[in-house]
Amino acid sequence: MGKNLLAWIDDRFPLTKLWNEHLAEYYAPKNFNFWYFFGSLALLVLVIQIISGIFLTMHYKPDAAEAFASVEYIMRDVPYGWLIRYIHSTGATAFFIVVYLHMLRGLMYGSYKKPRELIWLFGMFIYLALMAEAFMGYLLPWGQMSYWGAQVIISLFGAIPVVGDDLTLWIRGDFVISDATLNRFFALHVIAVPLVLVFLVVAHIIALHEVGSNNPDGVEIKKHKDPVTHIPLDGIPFHPYYTVKDIAGVVVFLFFFATIMFYFPDGGGYFLEHANFIASDPLKTPEHIAPVWYFTPFYAILRAVPDKLMGVGAMFAAIGLLFFMPWIDRCKVKSIRYRSGIYKANLAAFVVSFVVLGWAAMQPVNEVITMTSRVFSVIYFGFFIVLYITSKNEATKPVPDRVTQ
Repeated sequence: MGKNLLAWIDDRFPLTKLWNEHLAEYYAPKNFNFWYFFGSLALLVLVIQIISGIFLTMHYKPDAAEAFASVEYIMRDVPYGWLIRYIHSTGATAFFIVVYLHMLRGLMYGSYKKPRELIWLFGMFIYLALMAEAFMGYLLPWGQMSYWGAQVIISLFGAIPVVGDDLTLWIRGDFVISDATLNRFFALHVIAVPLVLVFLVVAHIIALHEVGSNNPDGVEIKKHKDPVTHIPLDGIPFHPYYTVKDIAGVVVFLFFFATIMFYFPDGGGYFLEHANFIASDPLKTPEHIAPVWYFTPFYAILRAVPDKLMGVGAMFAAIGLLFFMPWIDRCKVKSIRYRSGIYKANLAAFVVSFVVLGWAAMQPVNEVITMTSRVFSVIYFGFFIVLYITSKNEATKPVPDRVTQ
């Protein structure tokens, strides 16, 4: 009966074909390491966010007069509402941690290089959509940091010549952050951006499975195939080998996720700012306004530049340059294992600058913090300049013909 049902479905929908192409007969390199957990974990967190978000919308009221009270109602009166809210807030933090580590793996192993340029571009668009989703969701609790953080970020668009003021007004939907802003951000956060995210994730996976996964050696496994079966000699089916391996990664991830959610949900004020537990007050500005930690590296670059327009340009450039990594890095060797010491030092400096900039933006502004932000902003942008200059004639190690175990 089961076979007959499957045959009936396959005649009308390519279920078995999809299963084989993307799981059972999709051959991945044998030498994946722990860095390759983060792609599947990102997909897991996306599902967690969508499901928990659906339950939150059942009780949340996108009204400036009632939004903050509805969040408190969820936390205090809805059965297990506090759990759903903390799943969603912890998931937002986990999403960016997982995505940043996933991007770092791409930089380490050259996963943006030919023929995977489109995979990288889809991934960067996912990152942009994720930032938009997080920013719009950040406004919804309608606390002090939600209100004033949105005020600061939206006002940045006013620095754009000619269209800045009109663009700011269009984003807010009013002359100030108001009920209209809350309603449109709620609509975008719940419906529009998640649809875009899901589409981009599907496109990302389809593009990945079309050209095949990269690996820690940066070797193309499709070069060596069995002459009879045409199966890559260095490949194994994604299912069951990597589906089982990913389950182990999921268990470890959920352990840390649950620990934070139950015992450390506010992250000491970094995941849920203490000021955001106070209802928004347009007449009372918090002493120190800073976005959530996953935006802070770019906010530090913005603050490091004295001119507002130049600061906004530098902030957007810091994100935009990542899109061009397939063309900035001109080295033919993919993996960091066989790259020069210059590349390794350059990438290490880039990671350190990103972390330090994130920390600096969380601190109150003073001369030391401003100078620190400026120095590490130069290091951040220097990564792309040094990479472009040195990668063309980089002294690399011999790359093995087949993957190493």
